[in-house]
Amino acid sequence: MSEEASSTATVEATPASRNHRKDLTGVVTSRTGDKSVKVTFFYKIAHPQYSKEVKRKTVVHAHDEKNECGLGDKVEIMETRPMSKLKRWRVVRILEKAPVVA
Repeated sequence: MSEEASSTATVEATPASRNHRKDLTGVVTSRTGDKSVKVTFFYKIAHPQYSKEVKRKTVVHAHDEKNECGLGDKVEIMETRPMSKLKRWRVVRILEKAPVVA
């Protein structure tokens, strides 16, 4: 019975079969080290008492495997396993490069 159960329980781990992971779009605000960037994303929430929209931001550390990101680039990041003490995200792709300032 154990042979039968093990043969039917084998499932390939493909990107489509992974759990749902959060993804965000933000701007690279700092290059913190080799293969690491800080990504800031901005959002608005309603103030609980005054109902006015208030701007907020969150800064996350992300893994940039190819060191392609530069300051001001708009990137898409995805949640991943812990890579270090602070890095829990990785850069999926660069959506828009920042303009080059001479």
